[in-house]
Amino acid sequence: QVQLVESGGGLVQAGGSLRLSCAASGIIFSIYAMGWYRQASGKQRELVATITDTGNTNYADSVKGRFTISRDNAKSTVYLQMNSLKPEDTAVYYCNAQLIATIRWGRGTQVTVSS
Repeated sequence: QVQLVESGGGLVQAGGSLRLSCAASGIIFSIYAMGWYRQASGKQRELVATITDTGNTNYADSVKGRFTISRDNAKSTVYLQMNSLKPEDTAVYYCNAQLIATIRWGRGTQVTVSS
């Protein structure tokens, strides 16, 4: 059974940092592209960052220079280091695993940034 379990969310003041983790099981993690998406209240889910199986990364313009995505294939885990957080980063953050047409989602972790 495929599972993606996010952790590391919480409440932080503006300018602070958080590191999200997503532990995967039930998949051959190393061959999947992994990503982080977020959904703020009343808004559509949006891409935050992705990392391919070969380590190529892509970021939304709104987080470039502040967020860093990385992966540890030995631990089947993808990370999102978030620095210089802003109130507009407040959202539920979801982990995503994609291999061709197969897409899996985690249940999400709440990130709240206070001003």
